[in-house]
Amino acid sequence: MSDSVLYELDGGLAVVTINRPEAMNALDVATKVALRDTMIEAAADPAVRAVLLTGAGERAFCVGQDLNEHLTLLKRAEETGEGALRTVAEHYNPLVRALAGMRKPTVAAVGGVAAGAGASLAFACDFRILSERAGFNTAFAGIGLTADSGASWTLPRLVGHAKATELLMLPRTVKAAEAMELGLATKVVAPEELAATARVFARELAEGPTVAFGAIKASLAYGASHSLDELLDKEDELQTLAGESEDHRIAVRAFIAKEKPKYLGR
Repeated sequence: MSDSVLYELDGGLAVVTINRPEAMNALDVATKVALRDTMIEAAADPAVRAVLLTGAGERAFCVGQDLNEHLTLLKRAEETGEGALRTVAEHYNPLVRALAGMRKPTVAAVGGVAAGAGASLAFACDFRILSERAGFNTAFAGIGLTADSGASWTLPRLVGHAKATELLMLPRTVKAAEAMELGLATKVVAPEELAATARVFARELAEGPTVAFGAIKASLAYGASHSLDELLDKEDELQTLAGESEDHRIAVRAFIAKEKPKYLGR
């Protein structure tokens, strides 16, 4: 794995850190490859019950594409006639599919600016814990690009179609307080509290009924693009899955015994 992505498995919690603080955690090719592969592995690993995604340093969560490297790739594409933006298919799409599609809860700890694909990665998580210094900027239109990394799917579901159109076409920095008002933030905390708060929050999810959490994610995603009748059938399928889990039996026994359940994630 590249040093630009750090990975820690702490019990059932996978902590993934974009580690390029000197570049505001911008995504060069090596980082995108490492982040993509790490997230795919975390999604598939049965030992991982929740994922916490963050960025190193205090200035940025992730500012998206490394534009210095991108300019070099654009020049090379002009010389060779090759496509300049293969990175969407090769890196961003599989990364976001793994992040948004995993049947495990995901949390973004956003300590500074999250821009472009960096904002998209945060939007693809189930929860976003923000520092008071944090801010979101879609940024794409500001450099003549359209949304990628799932932002045109996730953002309207978070803030509605009209506000998503505004934020994508007229990019600006949405500071933490406004992000909370819009529904882009789950919690906003003091900068010095972010790391601990996000880890405690994510750990509680990892120790929860993660089979049920995964089914809830699958149900919400399915319902966003299917009819009520189709969704009811999907809910039946997913409830059967959850109902047959060991976690469900643990929860029922604990409820009757008036005890706190200790879930196993299976």
